[in-house]
Amino acid sequence: MTIRCEIVSQDRTVFEGDVDIVVLPGADGEMGILPKHSPVLTTLKYGIVKIRRGGKEELFTVAGGVAEVQPDIVTVLADAAENIEEIDVERAEAARKRAEEVLAKGVPADTDAYLAIEAALRRSNLRIDAVRRYRRGSRIPTSES
Repeated sequence: MTIRCEIVSQDRTVFEGDVDIVVLPGADGEMGILPKHSPVLTTLKYGIVKIRRGGKEELFTVAGGVAEVQPDIVTVLADAAENIEEIDVERAEAARKRAEEVLAKGVPADTDAYLAIEAALRRSNLRIDAVRRYRRGSRIPTSES
């Protein structure tokens, strides 16, 4: 028995398919969703969505959003989402560096600008950490190295 899973970001469908289990980074903690789950609507924190199908696991970063769970489908509407195998590490490192440089100059007076920079920093850190922790064969140096 499987459950349908759809992971959608603002600009594209990141994943769509039938899976055995979906693990979501819910605002109150990780949630494991199996087929025939009770209906739930939850907000998502920055984290990793894990899906398993046929003994294989796929991982996706999500930068917030919401998830709707129905007995036969899980729909993730993420502010940003990406398969960790598709993450461009150099681009994520460059985004982190830019955000850190802007914040090092001082907190911007414009609240919206500050929130955008903070979100960019959180997204890039999430992407880099996800690759470091989960991508097979990845050799990303840590800041301690």
